[in-house]
This record gives sequence, C-alpha cells and structure tokens, in this order.
Amino acid sequence: MASADPHRVASPGTLAAPGDARARARYRRILRFAARALVQTWWFEIVLPRFGLERIAERGRTARLRRLARRFHMLAVELGGLMIKVGQFMSSRLDVLPPEITTELAGLQDEVPPVPFDQIRTAAESELGMPLRDAYASFDEEPVAAASLGQAHRARLTPEQAVDAGFTDVIVKVQRPGIQTIVDVDLAALRRIARWLRRIRLVSRRADMPALVEEFAVTSLEEIDYRHEAANAERFREKFADNPRVAVPEIAWERSTSRVLTLADVTAIKVTDVEGLRAAGIDPHDVAGVFASVMFDQFFGFGFFHADPHPGNVFVTPVPPDQRREGRPDWLLTFIDFGMMGEISPSTREALRTVLVAAAARDGRGLVAGISQVGALLPSADVRELERAMTQLFARFGGMGFAELKQVDPREFRDFAGEFGELARALPFQLPENFLLVVRAASLTSGVCTSIDPAFNLWDAVEPYAARLLREERGDLMRDVARRAMGLADVTMRLPQRLDGLITHLEDGNLDFDSGRLERRMSRLERLGRRAVSGILFAGLLVAGVLMRPDDETFGTVLMALSALPLLHVVFAGFFGPRD
Repeated sequence: MASADPHRVASPGTLAAPGDARARARYRRILRFAARALVQTWWFEIVLPRFGLERIAERGRTARLRRLARRFHMLAVELGGLMIKVGQFMSSRLDVLPPEITTELAGLQDEVPPVPFDQIRTAAESELGMPLRDAYASFDEEPVAAASLGQAHRARLTPEQAVDAGFTDVIVKVQRPGIQTIVDVDLAALRRIARWLRRIRLVSRRADMPALVEEFAVTSLEEIDYRHEAANAERFREKFADNPRVAVPEIAWERSTSRVLTLADVTAIKVTDVEGLRAAGIDPHDVAGVFASVMFDQFFGFGFFHADPHPGNVFVTPVPPDQRREGRPDWLLTFIDFGMMGEISPSTREALRTVLVAAAARDGRGLVAGISQVGALLPSADVRELERAMTQLFARFGGMGFAELKQVDPREFRDFAGEFGELARALPFQLPENFLLVVRAASLTSGVCTSIDPAFNLWDAVEPYAARLLREERGDLMRDVARRAMGLADVTMRLPQRLDGLITHLEDGNLDFDSGRLERRMSRLERLGRRAVSGILFAGLLVAGVLMRPDDETFGTVLMALSALPLLHVVFAGFFGPRD
C-alpha cells in the first residue's frame, strides 16, 4: 500500500512549492480539456437532437470524435501521468470504439517520451544509496520502455547477486522524478471533474463518480510504490503456480525499493504482435483463447486479477526447443507490471459467475439476475422488460463475434435500439463501488483478444469455461437443494405444534369464534405444507440425478428413481387424506 494519503489533494492550492506554478498550469489544462469535451458532447448529443437536428449531429460525429481523440493524445503525451492510463484504456476498446479513435490513441500503449538518463541515474542512485556502477555489473542508458509512471532499463546483476537471485539479465524500473506531485495534480483534477459529473443527472444516477475517482486514487498511489508491485507479483505467481501457461518475472529483492524495482528480464513477443507470433509458429487465435481463459480464471476463480492487461504488459514467450517436454505447452503468457491489481469479494465473484453462466447459456433472465446480484441494478428496476430485452438480444445476436457483428445490417441494431432504447435510458442502472478495475480489466481483455484475432469469438472462450464452472458447482447445488428442502421440512414438522398452541391460546381467551372450523383449516394447511415439501424433494432429487448422470450414471439413476417417492405423495395424498 502506498504511504501517501489518497485524499490529501483536493485542489491545486494544496500543492507544495517549488512546483506550484507548473502544477496549477497542469491542473487547469486538464480541466479546460474536460470542460470543452463535456460542452461539445452536451451540444451535439443532447441539444441538437431535441430540436430535431439529429442528422447534423450524426453527420459530423466521426470527424468530431477523431479530433477529440487527437487532442487528447497530444495532451496525454505532453502531460504524462494518469492521463496515459485513460488513453491506454480507450485504445484497447477495439470492440466498442471506432477505429479512428483507437488508432489515434494506440501509441499511448508504450510510446511515452523517455526521461533523460541523467535524471534516472540520480533518482536510482538516491534510492539505492550507491552508484549504479556498484549496484549493477552493467546498466544500459537507453530505456527499454517509458511508461506513464516509470521508466525501464536493461541491466546485469553482479556475479554474486546473480548466484543469489538465480538470473543475471534484469529489467530495472525507475520511478519518474516528481511523479508523486504529477499524480497528486491529476487526481485533484479528476476529483473536480467528478464533482461536475455528479451534477449531471444522467451520469449521477448511473455511477457515483467521486467514489470511483477515490477508488482510482487509492489504486494509483499504490502503483507508485514498487514494493507493493513486487508483493503483487509474488502473489500472482502463487495463484498460477499450477498453470504451466503463465509465467511471472522473479524479483531481485536486494536491488528493489519503493522507487526502484529490479526483476528478471522476460522480454518476449508482444501479445498483439501478430506477425511476430506467426513467425514463431504460434497461432494468434490460440493465444487469444488462452489469454481470455487466464483472465477468466482471475475474475471468477481467484478473485485477484491483473487490472492493467494492456498489450504492453503481456508477452508471449516461446519455449526453447531443447526445453520442450511432451504434454507441456510450447509457449507461455508472461505478465509484467503488477502495480495495478484488483480484488473481488466472494459475493461479487459468485454474482459474476452467474453472469458468465447465463451469458454462455443465452439465458436472459439469468443474466439479469446476475447483474442485479452484482449491484448494477437498483431494487426499483423493472426486470421483466429487461429480461425480455436480453432474451431477444441473445436470440438475434447471441454467439456472434465482433467481426460477425460488423456484418449485421445496421438497420437491425436501429430497430432493436428503437424498441428497447427508452428502457435502457430509464433503467435504474448504477456502476457499483469497487467495480472500476473489474470493468477496466474486462474491457482491456476484450480489446486485446480482438486485436490479436479480429475474428475471435469471445463466446468460444466463455462457453467451455462456464461448463467447467457448472461441473464444479454441482455438489454445491445438490447441497443447497438438500439444505432448502430440510429447512422447509423442519418448518412443516413444527407447524402442528405451533398451530395447536395458537388454538389453545385462542380458546382460553375472550374471543368467541368457531375454533373447530379454524382447526380444520389449519389441518388442511398442514397437509398442503407436507405436500409442498414433497414437491421440493421431488424436484431436488430429480435435478440432482440429471446433473450427476453424466459423471456417475448409477448414482444419478438412483437419485432419479428416489424422486418418485415424494412425487407419489404429492399426487395421491389428496385422494387418501381426510376430507374437510
């Protein structure tokens, strides 16, 4: 966890000298850009359509968005800091944003202007407490990569260090000088923009923007503490210890501090370098599928996930021919940069599993239930209409990849939007707190898969994963059915005693009524309750048997046969029981 307080910067006036003037100038530039973008969006997307001028807004939308993306690109490159993170997120949304925007912002992935080496040397030597020539056997002055918060250089450990670490070639990440102040200014500007958005009803009813910014603040301040990143890397490696497809660089702890991080050099093929993959004999389609599956494991299995899986942070590492073994993969996915990580609570993870399984099964009702579980729908939401919309959406577009969707007649999308557009606008939807990183990581995952293989169908990765989740949870389902049935049975068994007590109490009182009639009705209610228990037991045994048969035919058949007993009670209890 970063030592800095994420709440300490509320305005540029809190920024300390001597950088006050530069900090205020940076702050104002970010606010001016945001204000201009908001006014432009308000005018073209709200005002003009209200006066019947939708065609004017639509005609110039592409050029307008391209100019906006270009201006933001220039601003982010010049300012750096957290503006780069925003651009990286947008550049990976190939599945949603037009190519004019994603192409314009693509350079923000790993083309940030480098810091002069003299400044890097000074910062590193100050942190390590020794000259670089003593800390490393060699240190390359040319940076491998210049990121928004730090800069990476190749180096070699001394022979003594190499023996202890188990590797020689390393990457040394050095934090950009003054990055703490830059992050503080950016967060102050983002907080101000969030307060603006909070006053816009269309935004405020969907998300608590100030809360989301505070979540982002905590994450950003953690990211500039390299000790936190090193600990995350170790934890990530432990999670994937049994997965031969995933690799994580080792940490050289003796040469790592809060502002300098030394780790094994694992540079390989960039995950979106399609030509490089093919040259190495690796099928890009396979890479997209494995990458999606690995991310699903993090979301739905571990609850601990890489929140910044953009193409600059994921390599495809071919296994050397002399190290290949039968039954082992010929290439690995190597993740780097663990500064931005997310965690999902067990309850949220179960809700996300519900969403995944429902999406794989094209189950509109189940999908809405999962979305509600996540907390994205307020209790006042009319889920019936939403269920109908999702069912129709699955029926027409379910199972299509993004490449296929591009071939669909645009009129079909317009017709669907015309039918359900008002529902979507009126729906009490909100972005839950602590969900920002999930959305970011999921969006980046989708964008990266599409970049690797434009024809990649995310459904192909979802369906087998969902099927595995269902198999793993069969036992839980059976136990849940049995627990519910036993709970109801317990209530039913105690019902006669409760009714008898109630009747006795009433007979001893001063009320004058026909207690015999009440007793007959209570007896009837008791019999109905017992039949209800039998109905639940029948359904539970039958469902459990059906689920178990593919794996254990004998046991599954026995459960299905036993379900006949409570069924007989449900059917014939009314014939042989006493009459009222």
